[in-house]
Amino acid sequence: MATPFSATPKVQSVVMRGIVKRFPGVVANDHVDFDVHQGEVHALLGENGAGKSTLMKILYGLYQPDEGEIQVNGRPVTFASPLDAIRCGIGMVHQHFMLVETLTVAENVALGLPSSRGFVTDLERVAARLRALGEQYGLPVDPHARVWQLSVGQQQRVEILKVLYRGASLLILDEPTAVLTPQEVEDLFRVIRQMVGRGHSVVFISHKLHEVLSISDRITVLRDGRKVGTVRAAATNKAELARWMVGREVTFRPEKAPVTPGPVRLAVEDVHARSDRGTPALVGVSLAVRGGEIVGLAGVSGNGQRELAEVIAGLRPPTQGRVRLLGRDVTAWPADARADLGLAYIPEERMRDGVILPFSVAENFILRDHFKPPFARRGILQPQAILAHSQALIRAYQIKTPGPETPVQHLSGGNIQKVVLARELARAPQVIVAAQPTRGLDIGATEYVHAQLLQQRAAGAAVLLISEDLDEILALADRIAVIYEGRIMDVLPAAEADPQRLGLLMAGVARATG
Repeated sequence: MATPFSATPKVQSVVMRGIVKRFPGVVANDHVDFDVHQGEVHALLGENGAGKSTLMKILYGLYQPDEGEIQVNGRPVTFASPLDAIRCGIGMVHQHFMLVETLTVAENVALGLPSSRGFVTDLERVAARLRALGEQYGLPVDPHARVWQLSVGQQQRVEILKVLYRGASLLILDEPTAVLTPQEVEDLFRVIRQMVGRGHSVVFISHKLHEVLSISDRITVLRDGRKVGTVRAAATNKAELARWMVGREVTFRPEKAPVTPGPVRLAVEDVHARSDRGTPALVGVSLAVRGGEIVGLAGVSGNGQRELAEVIAGLRPPTQGRVRLLGRDVTAWPADARADLGLAYIPEERMRDGVILPFSVAENFILRDHFKPPFARRGILQPQAILAHSQALIRAYQIKTPGPETPVQHLSGGNIQKVVLARELARAPQVIVAAQPTRGLDIGATEYVHAQLLQQRAAGAAVLLISEDLDEILALADRIAVIYEGRIMDVLPAAEADPQRLGLLMAGVARATG
């Protein structure tokens, strides 16, 4: 059997004092103090790049501090690797899961653990232990399922079960809700409360104010690598936490100037399309967006939003229906021709579809126009023109990067999103499809993205905002369409919409009334 760490001690307290961690050109943690008590959820809150994950990777043994001390249960410890942390009862679930997709759940859990049968792993005994842990903590998962067959929420359960199997009593959850649906977030919070009720401690790394206020006992805020303060969740509010995070007052409801909409610039007419699995994803969708307005598309994840965005962008062929841009039928046009006509596309999966991660910031800025003047002449790239363009966009969009030549993969999620925004909006688009444009972004980056979309609206662009965040839809949209199982349930003026009415429509209740 792959043996769990049954003798792992209970973590009753963790104290980190004066932690300093430097990387080339940046101080990630600057004399940070942090502590965790048994049976509590302590949230570590801050913007992208504030130093949250670095601090917890030090606690987990992935990094070693340049200065400072860690104590576990009152005794100084030094963690040379995660194995040392695990032996002390500390486990970490990373934002990007550490699973081998082709292996089963049981095989993933058994990886790296000693077996009672020598070179042979007794997977049935591992599976039995996983079932028992799943029942105990409300984390049901099939031990024999292959990881690639599982939803994102189920894969996260596997990561938590891996940590519990190894005997951890302090769990570090790094941005655990970044890729979850609202329903999966509720499931996760139920599991966290159950673990805390059994004496576990949880460090909850996040930048989402409403979540840390909902799940935490205490909240510590980091900004630019420094600790701003620690407060009990019951004694604070979103406004105070936001001010600590960004160092200024934050507007949760952006000011939306009145605009008179112009002619229809984007129209989809009776569009049908299939999902990647070949099942119907869009069933007769018709929707129009006029210049100078934002139409919000609300819906629970997986109801056709991604497929609709890809059909409009020219990345997925419809099986029926038409797409019109600026009055022209572009149904058969490729994606680059639609972009040249005036379409900007901010994709849902920015890491996969929005940028080329190993490419530099400058190279990502010119992906659409690298073969055109002034970036190229007679097929030869013009470095000075590319550099000047890149520097101007970095300044205009406040992108935090060491320079234009920095690979995009080294930037934070918020800054990668700004690279996508800068590239798409710098082309002065007339139609913008923004799919989940603030997913995973901190409060400052979210505020910036909202301001950019409202600026484009004021300039006369037609904006289709696809979001699972109802607060975002209600704050930005002039009209709200609700999609359910690939159909548009209703289209409402924003002034007539409220969360209850939209929630009924999102659940498939047609033309709900107050």
